[in-house]
Amino acid sequence: MNTDLAGSAKKMVREWFDTPLHCLLTLIMALLVWKAGIPFIKWVIFNANWGFVRENLRFILFGFYPPQEQWRPLAAMVLLGVTGVVTLRGSLAWKPLAGVWAGFFLTAAFLLYGGLSLLVPVESSRFSGLPLTLILSVTGIAVSYPLGILLALGRNSSSPVLGGVTLVYIEILQGVPLISLLFVSSMLFPLFLPEGVSVGKLLRAETAIILSSSAYIAEAVRGGLRAVETGQYEAAKAMGMNRVDTLWHVILPQALPIAMPATVNRFITLFKDTSLVIVVALFDFLKTAQTPLANPKWMGASAEAYLFAAMIYFLFCFTLSRLGNKWGQA
Repeated sequence: MNTDLAGSAKKMVREWFDTPLHCLLTLIMALLVWKAGIPFIKWVIFNANWGFVRENLRFILFGFYPPQEQWRPLAAMVLLGVTGVVTLRGSLAWKPLAGVWAGFFLTAAFLLYGGLSLLVPVESSRFSGLPLTLILSVTGIAVSYPLGILLALGRNSSSPVLGGVTLVYIEILQGVPLISLLFVSSMLFPLFLPEGVSVGKLLRAETAIILSSSAYIAEAVRGGLRAVETGQYEAAKAMGMNRVDTLWHVILPQALPIAMPATVNRFITLFKDTSLVIVVALFDFLKTAQTPLANPKWMGASAEAYLFAAMIYFLFCFTLSRLGNKWGQA
């Protein structure tokens, strides 16, 4: 272990100082870190008003979820962390892993919504803070990924009708900003529902996020499909495999890892884009971090609020990146 670390350190130093240009850039970066990084670290440790986070932590994390029931979204988030760790370890094949994720979604839905005479029911309108952000992003990823794969297969199809329909869908959804889709889903979609039928704001926002994200994922997966050599199709056909078996057992296992970097990038963007739901009056994690700043007591604590929010966003985005690396190697 020590030998590996020493070798890595020597390689890193050699790369930093192997040319005059690299030496100059290394010195400039070191100066920037010294001038900006050190004062920032001192501010974080000694001068920042972290009392803002301590006193408002419950509201920042859980928003308007009933205080006496906040253990339920906390348990759901812990369960999400455990599921993520199991996925990162890579010890399960994809079928058992899919079962683990299905179990997570069912358990998390029960914890958050309640019911069945076991837990107090909680309306989706009370969902806010970090649980709302995770609901929108995790559900959005889980639904938009398979939908994007189907769209990519349709776009790559030899059928002109299927290819044309998926092309129109992808081009329209890619060309319309997510914030516009959120407005449409929130304000116009209810007008097309039958009288007496209503759909909650959370579901409408989730639908807009899924539709938008699936179009981008479809293009990433289509790029992976195009990267698979045509000889793979011909070899599968020579072995007597039909088109479905060829796609399922030969093409997709090669195309999806190729498309994984672009797909994970879209997942990370989706997670951050959940902050846009504030335009349809949903209080996501960033909004609940901002709301206590309206109290004059916390005037001047905006830096601490945004820094805390940034750390949480980084934690989840970094985890998504690591999951993407694991999936890409599968």
